[in-house]
Amino acid sequence: MTDGNVDMSRRAFLGAAAGGAAVAATSGTAAAQTEEPDFGGYLDGVNGGYEDLRGQSEVTIKVGAGDGLSFSPAGVWIDPGTTVTWEWTGEGGAHNIKMEEGPASLDSGAPVKEAGTTYEYTFEEGDAGISKYYCSPHQTLGMLGAVAVGGDVATVEVGGGGGANLPRVPGSAKALGVATSFAMVATLGLAYFFMKYGGDYDIQD
Repeated sequence: MTDGNVDMSRRAFLGAAAGGAAVAATSGTAAAQTEEPDFGGYLDGVNGGYEDLRGQSEVTIKVGAGDGLSFSPAGVWIDPGTTVTWEWTGEGGAHNIKMEEGPASLDSGAPVKEAGTTYEYTFEEGDAGISKYYCSPHQTLGMLGAVAVGGDVATVEVGGGGGANLPRVPGSAKALGVATSFAMVATLGLAYFFMKYGGDYDIQD
């Protein structure tokens, strides 16, 4: 006859195991985080998105994308030697490209509106790092962009496959979650072993 306390203990174990699995799943999500350049909040709330374009020798960024007041993509990560071409859509009025800060020297000149206008810049080894730029007529409206060059740039962890609007998880928190999950699984495994193969569960009067 099966002792009721054993059944209860096994039910408790299964409940704890389910909780451990949930923690492990959460930690697994954290472990699946991907890196993107740390633009220092410069592109927070800016339209246009971010793309990792390393491995491409030529990259095109639309000027006047979306509602006509965005660069697309607004943030890019490229290799040294990559030529970036900004191409005007003709939307949103006259635009240009001016440097905010960084190692590159971006300057397309006076604002222009004509669709098909282009401005090119080849980012060399000396431009490694993060260069931030803007459209001077629409800077206050959030028409901003940034180019990260090379592998030696500050990065942040982003969740769910690199979505720019998802929470960012510091590496220390990710490591703690993985370590906690491992400890829980190990403890639950030992508890199950002793419940199944050892211990006296008879109730003593």
